[in-house]
Amino acid sequence: MIVLLEIPPFRGMNFNSKLFVDSPRGKRYNPRPMKTLKLAIPKGSLEEATVRLFKKAGFNISIRSRSYYPSIDDVEIEVILFRPQEMPRYIEDGVVDCGLTGHDWIVENGAKLHELCELQYSKQTSNPIRWVLAVPEKSKIKSAKDLKGKKIATELVGATKRYLKKHKVKADVEFSWGATEVKPPQLADAIVECTETGSSLRANKLRIVDTLLTSIPKFVANKSAYKDKWKKEKMDKLVLLLEGAIRAQSKVGLKMNVAEKNLAAVIKILPALKKPTSFYACNRWLV
Repeated sequence: MIVLLEIPPFRGMNFNSKLFVDSPRGKRYNPRPMKTLKLAIPKGSLEEATVRLFKKAGFNISIRSRSYYPSIDDVEIEVILFRPQEMPRYIEDGVVDCGLTGHDWIVENGAKLHELCELQYSKQTSNPIRWVLAVPEKSKIKSAKDLKGKKIATELVGATKRYLKKHKVKADVEFSWGATEVKPPQLADAIVECTETGSSLRANKLRIVDTLLTSIPKFVANKSAYKDKWKKEKMDKLVLLLEGAIRAQSKVGLKMNVAEKNLAAVIKILPALKKPTSFYACNRWLV
């Protein structure tokens, strides 16, 4: 007789839950997988969009209030929330095996990671975000050369300094803890800020001078973790499902009843990448 003790629901099971089984031979064991993939997802503005993307890919992620350890209905995956700004460094250091973070923060941290794919999704649109140099509408600053001796506020300090070096301009770059758009002109002459639609910049009467960086979320992995055969296979399958979910957003499903004699003619005119599913053929195989 097999007795199950303390069994939580399989879907959405948290890894802190205890699950033990008494076998007929009297040996207790934990049926959870011996290996798990430690996955980081972004905390903050991309959090809800990421959860929606995973749901479309077939995974239900549940985030409890004030918890940084969400549950996911795949016992082979352990999820943790990290700020996107910190995630590349934590993945590089092996704190987690893989994660979703922006190209901008990979560049900012100078992290050496294995990039599996780009995932073109964001909090508002499917467009990439841009890190732009912006100034007040009435500012005399027209180009990077006009920044000489000026103060620039930004979260993207490293990339901004490299931008100035590229243009051979010396300016004071100050880290911004937030609300960057409201700092010009009293607290800064210019800002480098991320924008998706430009609406926030316009609302604060700011004008874009130049674009420093374009960023799309990427699925990245720790290089050592990706060399592990089991983890590599798990990551590759996960990426396949996430990419499929994004591609499916621009596709539609078409169902129709077609007489067998007309099936070949219909298939010829349908703009499908592969042959449509024939219910007649499926039923024929089933019976």
